[in-house]
Amino acid sequence: MQVDPRGQRWAATLTTLVLIVVLVTGSWILLAAQAVVFAIATVFGLRYAPYGLVYQALIRPRLGPPAELEDAAPPRFAQGVGLAFALVGTLGYALEATWLGIGATALALAAAFLNAAFGFCLGCEVYLLLRRSRFGGRGGSSPLQQH
Repeated sequence: MQVDPRGQRWAATLTTLVLIVVLVTGSWILLAAQAVVFAIATVFGLRYAPYGLVYQALIRPRLGPPAELEDAAPPRFAQGVGLAFALVGTLGYALEATWLGIGATALALAAAFLNAAFGFCLGCEVYLLLRRSRFGGRGGSSPLQQH
């Protein structure tokens, strides 16, 4: 599956805003809601991601078609990484280990902000590094190396 990279930046922007509110308020409920957003994208695919659906319905029609599409696997993996941090943060806040909630949320925020502001998907880069290391040692090459 191919995705519009502008949609990924839109989702990262919304995620950045949500995570800022979580850090300001300490709301584990809001962080849990963000974890659900990450989970839907990870488990069911980016086509069903809530922020992506908003982008498809309201934003993309005004922009027209993208100049290029990207492989969906790296951003889907990145959503899984976000899910892991959101779950750890939610547990931290819910169990009153506020330091853990703040730390996990701040790390997720940093990654989301990099994508929103600069188009640099940290989770996507980790995915590509993992794919390269998996295939690189056996002489094979990953089709994603050309990404």
